[in-house]
Amino acid sequence: MSQEPRTYFLFLFLFLSHGVASHRVPDSRQDLHPLLQKMAEEIIDGSYLNALLDLIQFQSSHGWTADLSHRILAYLNSRNVAFTIPSLQAAVEHHLEQRLYQPQKLLEDLRETDAQQFCTAMKCLLEDKKDLLELEDIVIDLGEIRKQALQSPGVNRSLFLITLERCFQVLNSLECVEILGRVLRGSSGSLLQPDIAEKLPRDLREDAFKNLSAVFKDLYDQTSAHSQRALYSWMTGILQTSSKATDDSVSWVSAENLWILGRYMVHLSFEEIVKISPLEIGLFISYDNATKLLDTVYDITPELAQAFLERISSSSFDMRNTSTIHRLGLLVCFYDDLDLLDAAVAQVLLHQMIKCSHLRGFQAGVQQMWKLSRWEGKLQNLETPEKAVTAFFHFTLLPPSGHFSIAWYTGVHISDRNPLFLQLQLKADLLDIAMENQTLNETLGSLSDAVVGLTHSQLESLSPEAVHGAMSTLNQVSGWTKSQVIILSAKYLAHEKVPSFYNVSQMGVLLAGIGTQAFYGMDCRDLLQVLRSTVSLHVSDLSPAQKQGVLSKMIEAGDTTSGIVEIQGAFFKEVSLFDLRREPGFNTTVLKEKELRRSQALFLYELLSKSTRRPEELLSPSSPGSLVLFSSTGQLVKGVTCSHIDAMSADSFLTHFHYFENNLSLLSPYQVNCLAWKYWEVSRSSMPPFLLTALPARYLASVPASQCVPFLISLGKSQLDSLVLDSHKKNSVLRKVQQCLDNFIADEYAVDIVGKLLCHLPAAVLHRGVSTPAWATALHGLRDCPDLSPEQKAAVRLRLLEQHGLPQNWTAETTKDLGPFLVLFSADELSSVATKFPDILQQTASKTAGTMPPQEFLWVVFDSVRNNSEKSPSSAPSPGCHGVIAPSSGDIFKLAEANACWAPQDLLCMEEQTFIRSVELLGAVRGFSLPQLMTLKEKALQVWDMPSYWKEYHITSLGRIALALNECELQQLDLSSIDTVASLSRQTEWTLGQGGGGQNRDPAL
Repeated sequence: MSQEPRTYFLFLFLFLSHGVASHRVPDSRQDLHPLLQKMAEEIIDGSYLNALLDLIQFQSSHGWTADLSHRILAYLNSRNVAFTIPSLQAAVEHHLEQRLYQPQKLLEDLRETDAQQFCTAMKCLLEDKKDLLELEDIVIDLGEIRKQALQSPGVNRSLFLITLERCFQVLNSLECVEILGRVLRGSSGSLLQPDIAEKLPRDLREDAFKNLSAVFKDLYDQTSAHSQRALYSWMTGILQTSSKATDDSVSWVSAENLWILGRYMVHLSFEEIVKISPLEIGLFISYDNATKLLDTVYDITPELAQAFLERISSSSFDMRNTSTIHRLGLLVCFYDDLDLLDAAVAQVLLHQMIKCSHLRGFQAGVQQMWKLSRWEGKLQNLETPEKAVTAFFHFTLLPPSGHFSIAWYTGVHISDRNPLFLQLQLKADLLDIAMENQTLNETLGSLSDAVVGLTHSQLESLSPEAVHGAMSTLNQVSGWTKSQVIILSAKYLAHEKVPSFYNVSQMGVLLAGIGTQAFYGMDCRDLLQVLRSTVSLHVSDLSPAQKQGVLSKMIEAGDTTSGIVEIQGAFFKEVSLFDLRREPGFNTTVLKEKELRRSQALFLYELLSKSTRRPEELLSPSSPGSLVLFSSTGQLVKGVTCSHIDAMSADSFLTHFHYFENNLSLLSPYQVNCLAWKYWEVSRSSMPPFLLTALPARYLASVPASQCVPFLISLGKSQLDSLVLDSHKKNSVLRKVQQCLDNFIADEYAVDIVGKLLCHLPAAVLHRGVSTPAWATALHGLRDCPDLSPEQKAAVRLRLLEQHGLPQNWTAETTKDLGPFLVLFSADELSSVATKFPDILQQTASKTAGTMPPQEFLWVVFDSVRNNSEKSPSSAPSPGCHGVIAPSSGDIFKLAEANACWAPQDLLCMEEQTFIRSVELLGAVRGFSLPQLMTLKEKALQVWDMPSYWKEYHITSLGRIALALNECELQQLDLSSIDTVASLSRQTEWTLGQGGGGQNRDPAL
């Protein structure tokens, strides 16, 4: 890392030393161009950055000749400046390195440049066609300099600020906007804090304003809620100023303004939307890209969406025309004009509503939305599945308030303005229209993503012909459970004894439902075609058993190489060493875009080393065959051993080291340790500071205070846990980090510099050692910390309370921005959030699936959901369930990991159809205790009868619930399918007795 500035900035002294200064040039001041005289004066003054900018400016308009180097040296001598080439070299190196490592000083330097120098600096940030500056035999790589600057922590912050301050005064505004866009897109949104909106120019040219607005739209998802609101205010302020509206009765929101706002249109007020003229909204909808824009308004509220729909309907567009429906984007999810709608239009609407799963609040997919409907007890007496499905989607009541409610059959109180309610109600009505006088088999392909609400028994009742005919819809629906995929895949493939390429290539998301044995039974040529087709994108969804089935078939065919070459990504890890080894003519090109196990990489590196005189050349993209190995994934570096590293010559090691550095995340701590000792041996003075962490703790003492910033930057770009495994050693490293920081993070620049080290700072530093100006940026970084200690979490919580006050005073924007940290607060502190912003709280909870949040947080979520649920007991309770408020499907969906708070008695009183629709969600809850799992097992026995009757999809859907099966019950399971055994093997908490019980039935378990 420490060598990087030298690599790109030494040209300044190099051109001065170009040739020996043996030619005396008399009267050098008269002969030297004024701009070069100015550059020489800046060298004398130590303003090396200014000198660089003058050099670039001179070269852009003048030819460079060899004698210019001698003239500049002569000029310096005439000023009695005691510069030697080595001393000048050291001065330039030091200055420019410091500007990378101290970006605040870079900001100061750029503020002090004259207009021409600043203009040159800004133009260097733009991607000019000519990125190489050639001075006779010397080439300056401006593109690499620009890349290095933008990748240096803090430098992009300085460039962002100086561009806002000065660029618009000296450069074309379009160029300035392009620079801002380049800097912002590399910042992960951390530069867009709310106060930045105050610094944005308000007098931009129209084209520049549109371009800058486009940058903000691209970064919308990376921007905090507060910053979104601030940027929206900046955009609308300019749009309102330029609007031709003369009074408040005329809206400033034109078709073009809507297009400029893009995703920010969701921040328009209801009052502003209803004032939009029919002409303007009609013009907007007629735009070719309007649909693409409306497909991105993921966080629009039902009120605003329906206000937009009302304005569109007031224009010349016919809301029942299929062309109009296709233009509505996500607004179609709130379509409500259903009177006298014919079946064909209803089917178009249903098909368009597949995209509704992208709306915020639908994290678990559309399938979870349908699990809100607890229609179970109402449908048992209907004669056919078709009638049951129609009833499922159509039962609604109109209460005295005049607002629709689905509480009658969901057992859940849902606001009639809640997107989930609107989706359920709309799809219910549309489905009833679409299925008029038709059966489920006849309309299956027209039901859109509503089909994910079908139960196992309803899917089983479908005919293979119906599934085959509906595959173009079924293969793109999101939200299928594993058990549903198994059933549908079996139905689809029922036509053929052996799956063919044609059939399998049509399956899309249902590919994972094909059994291992079915894959193994396919013709090898068909299987290879599948791996070459677009359906191979879903190969990652296959289980290890299924992948082994595919591999076994291809390798069994005898043409190992032709099979292996088609295996992509992580799937390649399943290839055994035996199968790699038995192919003597293995070609390196087959490794393109493949992930390797460490053992595979070791074997392949040894194998390929035999074909080259210098094995280290395999690390270089210029070597034959290595381009595909390292330019794509760098996976082969996993196979380099310490003996390989030790065998490298000093020059070869230093030449190839950056290939190791670029793939640091793939290296083991052992490999890093070997690299560190090798570097210490051959060039300790230029050793990248992060490698010192791999050496004994005493070597950290060799880092002087002057090298603290490079040390922090180098370490902050790495994963400390992957570099240092020993806890005592890690503490030594962190003490050095604290020493370098002086236990204080003074500003945003310090946060940029420490990078990932932020996650490892002690609680005391997080609580008291982060300045107020640095806190917002630090909080942005802390969101990505996966494993904060209890002490760190407590410190962050205290700091949040100090900075933002009590949760009872938080706004919606504050609550959204602090969402990932809600788990840190007590039940009392979160009670007001649960009352004011239950949706935000529940969305936060939905993201905890598969993790173990604090119990106190889960109980707050549990109480919030239950307090907003219908509290009426079942009309026909099971024995022992009188007065018990059993879980509903809606409750279970919204609770996610908070389902662990249900009492066993509550779970036992769950209605059968609720269990059927929710079993896979419940099986994924990590926090269930053994008594809760035992209760859920008893419910499974009630619903599905004895284990001997259970099919593969029943067993697969159980998840952790299967852990409650005793030895006798395990012996009753049908384990004839390897996929059933594989599904059980995913659980890791089996007892020895349970494992033995399964093996008595099937040794594969």
